[in-house]
Amino acid sequence: MSVSLGIRALRRWPEPRAILTLIKPITWFPPVWAYLCGVVSSGVPVMSAPWLVLIGMVLAGPVVCGMSQAANDWCDRHVDAINEPDRPIPSGRIPGRWGLWIALFMSIAALALGSTLGPWGFGATVFGVLAAWAYSAEPVRMKKSGWWGPGLVALCYEGLPWFTGAAVLSAGAPAWQIVALALLYAVGAHGIMTLNDFKALEGDRQTGVNSLPVTLGPERAAHVACWIMAVPQLVVIAALAWWGQVYHAAAIAALLLVQLWAMRVLLSDPKGRAPWYNGTGVTLYVSGMMVAAFAVRGLV
Repeated sequence: MSVSLGIRALRRWPEPRAILTLIKPITWFPPVWAYLCGVVSSGVPVMSAPWLVLIGMVLAGPVVCGMSQAANDWCDRHVDAINEPDRPIPSGRIPGRWGLWIALFMSIAALALGSTLGPWGFGATVFGVLAAWAYSAEPVRMKKSGWWGPGLVALCYEGLPWFTGAAVLSAGAPAWQIVALALLYAVGAHGIMTLNDFKALEGDRQTGVNSLPVTLGPERAAHVACWIMAVPQLVVIAALAWWGQVYHAAAIAALLLVQLWAMRVLLSDPKGRAPWYNGTGVTLYVSGMMVAAFAVRGLV
């Protein structure tokens, strides 16, 4: 143990693999997918501006989302020392203030890349970068709230990229139907973020992070998360049916029915089943997003 600690103390440069772990590639999928939903919903042919699609995907996933993960890990290094001491920063694989420097560098890179997407893309990038730091860093640290924190992340993971993809491809403000769908799916994603908080339950409790699993307990928090995920999808189904997109509404209804089954499994053991639901129910949820994007494409 003393030898290991000595090696950590002498390390000056971060391990390359640890940097990749820090920016968590597995988390890039939701914002990239949401951006593509925005692209599809805009009704603009993808091949008319493929570079805007590619740049937006890189910006939403590896750059902005990766930056937010680095910022969160830096600001949460004391919490991670309790919950997950093998994470890159508390383990010493990313030593000193390297975690902070990486997050700051990626913030600047995000703004530079966002500037290539025009005023709408740049404005959305500014909002995303500020939101990432507001979520994790003191004195704001919205993560401390089990309501505002997951809400902000859900907005930036699902609603903001969707809006951005549509705005960038349309070169203007998206139609109100697109904005409505993006907001509804962002609201529902609050439940997904709540389930994600289950893995940090003990560390959050000890460090004053009032996530819903901490304040409500795992069982009640899981019930609240399920309602938050389900109700916006019901509104989406009703809206699409009202707009005449009956087949798309039926497809999302079918996906929701399977989610309801998965929710019953989740509620049988909320803490133990949360990772399983994140791989099962969430896949069905984001599939419905793309169905809705194709539905609204025919309206705008």
